[in-house]
Amino acid sequence: MTKIIKRIWEYIHSNPKKFFFRIAFALFVFSMLFDDYGIVKRFRMEAEHEMLLERQKVEQKRIIENEQRIRYALEPDSIEKAARERYNFRKPGETLFIIREK
Repeated sequence: MTKIIKRIWEYIHSNPKKFFFRIAFALFVFSMLFDDYGIVKRFRMEAEHEMLLERQKVEQKRIIENEQRIRYALEPDSIEKAARERYNFRKPGETLFIIREK
């Protein structure tokens, strides 16, 4: 182990500028990859952005569907239809058939 450390120390003393530039380059690459404005963070943020755009499209469709339901619910025939379908209401003298799918 001490031989390895001696060899590294000798290399540093023989080539200080080369060692300094290699360390500086390694730090620069590391910061470009993993810093707050690094490439890895950017890819994560872009993936999250795409996911949020998809979620926004889905929610926008749900909003449009709900607005259409609200408009439809204001019509008098829709109230009667909902009462018949959901709660099995019927008019006097009518026969009610319930068909359930398996």
